[in-house]
Amino acid sequence: MARYDRAITVFSPDGHLFQVEYALEAVRKGNAAVGVRGSDTIVLGVEKKSTAKLQDSRTVRKIVNLDDHIALACAGLKADARVLINRARIECQSHRLTVEDPVTVEYITRYIAGLQQKYTQSGGVRPFGLSTLIVGFDPYTGVPSLYQTDPSGTFSAWKANATGRNSNSMREFLEKNYKETSGQETVKLAIRALLEVVESGGKNIEIAVMTREHGLRQLDEAEIDAIVAEIEAEKAAAEAAKKGPPKDT
Repeated sequence: MARYDRAITVFSPDGHLFQVEYALEAVRKGNAAVGVRGSDTIVLGVEKKSTAKLQDSRTVRKIVNLDDHIALACAGLKADARVLINRARIECQSHRLTVEDPVTVEYITRYIAGLQQKYTQSGGVRPFGLSTLIVGFDPYTGVPSLYQTDPSGTFSAWKANATGRNSNSMREFLEKNYKETSGQETVKLAIRALLEVVESGGKNIEIAVMTREHGLRQLDEAEIDAIVAEIEAEKAAAEAAKKGPPKDT
């Protein structure tokens, strides 16, 4: 095996590109990220690591705008993410300048996935160590979309998905609980999925909500705490209902 992971362009005899698999491992060790598509709302949520006491937390953003109608969240190496995000933003603006129309979500997803794939097939480079969740509204039809890309350059469309640390647990939760939602219910579902793997509640969660009318809006900590409290109250009520009224002796 050791001979086959020295260069990105060399396949192992059983058909593996080890450097790509190592990049996927970097994603699995990154922060948890989740995306949920509702009928009129799309929600991105990420696990937020605690910042140093003297650090300005506004400079550590894991959910960013690519254009007015498209946003991205990622799991993996943040320095790699910064490069990919800048390239994607330039492509969005270049498309507007050339075609005089905004990009579709699928177009920019294809561009990002193509860039990630290119870095798995060239000598002297390494794959991007990140997976992205890209959301947005189609500028022509207004239909919401959610896509995921990974370090191999693969992309696919989802109703709800998770990536990063413990993504399997979140994906299982979403598979069991997903239904077509709108507005606040979509936000709640995304937060409930994150709470499956994130400890200490809303303090370690970053949430952004995108609507067609208002674009991307980051929720502040107080709003997230209020929704987390609501979810916990619902959970407690459901537990109490399961136990039923106390029996008379």
